[in-house]
Amino acid sequence: MRCYLQAFLLCMVFIFFSLVYVFNQLASTLEDRDGWGLKEQGIPGGRSHDDGHLLRKRPGLAGRDHEEGLDRCKSLSVSYWNPYWRLPADVCGVNCLLESSLRERSSSPGKHHGDERSHVAVVACGTRLEETLTMLKSAVLLSKKPLHFYVFAEDDLHEPFKNALILKEVDSLLYVDTDIIFLQPVEDIWALLSQFDSSHLAAMAPEHEEPRIGWYNRFARHPYYGKTGINSGVMLMNMTRLREKYFKNDMTTVPLKWEEILMPLLQKYKLNITWGDQDLLNIIFHHNPESLYVFPCQWNYRPDHCIYGSNCQQADQEGVFILHGNRGVYHNDKQPAFRAVYEAIQKYPFGENMETSLLQPLEASLLTTTNSYCGRASHLFTKKLKQSILSVQQEVTQRR
Repeated sequence: MRCYLQAFLLCMVFIFFSLVYVFNQLASTLEDRDGWGLKEQGIPGGRSHDDGHLLRKRPGLAGRDHEEGLDRCKSLSVSYWNPYWRLPADVCGVNCLLESSLRERSSSPGKHHGDERSHVAVVACGTRLEETLTMLKSAVLLSKKPLHFYVFAEDDLHEPFKNALILKEVDSLLYVDTDIIFLQPVEDIWALLSQFDSSHLAAMAPEHEEPRIGWYNRFARHPYYGKTGINSGVMLMNMTRLREKYFKNDMTTVPLKWEEILMPLLQKYKLNITWGDQDLLNIIFHHNPESLYVFPCQWNYRPDHCIYGSNCQQADQEGVFILHGNRGVYHNDKQPAFRAVYEAIQKYPFGENMETSLLQPLEASLLTTTNSYCGRASHLFTKKLKQSILSVQQEVTQRR
């Protein structure tokens, strides 16, 4: 009899705490909804109920004063709108892209289709400053055309930036993670914009080429694009189309614009996402696959493409175009071939001969990494880099 009584009491305790949790979640949901249906004050382009679409206050500002809401990059506190809330604090612990761009909404000098320059955006949070500088260096060294960089960072790394939330004056944009190394000119990936059809508004590479080692198809608890998902470390975007597009979604029968869909998606899936903004992009393009152009893995070559043996056929044939050192491989000894490329770019002094001061030391360093799978494929890391350096040097010679 005593066992039955104990079991009954345990059940009652469990039911009590379950009810507390349910009421807490319900209260949170009702609190979040207070921003919907309200026109944002003082922001140009805000839409009213008349156009048939939901409106929301500035992300993360519901129930908070304006100044406090815009200053969240100074805190590592978890917020429902922070796509990095599941990641370690040293990996961009706050959503500083959103925060920095909300600071001021003044116009940007970028031009549209007639501008030959490539527009590159990066988020530099916390300890990622060194990686960001190395990425920028690789882009500048190999590119022949003008580059326009948008660097979103925390308050302690910059004077407040003055770019719009979705860069309203920019027609197209290349977003890259800080752990990206360009092995050929930026304008080469920029040229992929010409391959977009009328429905494409973004381009990314698959997360995996081989489903047997894929992450999304084995572990994801949310919708994702295609068979193995997409990786957002290198993302080419037509911003004009992105601003105009109404996205299908699994929250409402009414399609939503970009700035309307992100926060509700995060609120719905915040307990199920692991990779922050990349997971949200996978959800969006799962429901809007016609809007995504998928480029080959050599444009976003990661340790996963060689750590279990080579599984990026395009890189095997043509070499690596863009190196993506995720998993922290630039700063540990797990993949020395990736670290060798990073350190070679980082240590190269501007103005020196790139063949003797960059390429040759890199090739010598890579010879010491052949005890790993990625080290055995390291010739793919320098194949395109050699061509890029030769092309730059030829142009310099012609100018003289």
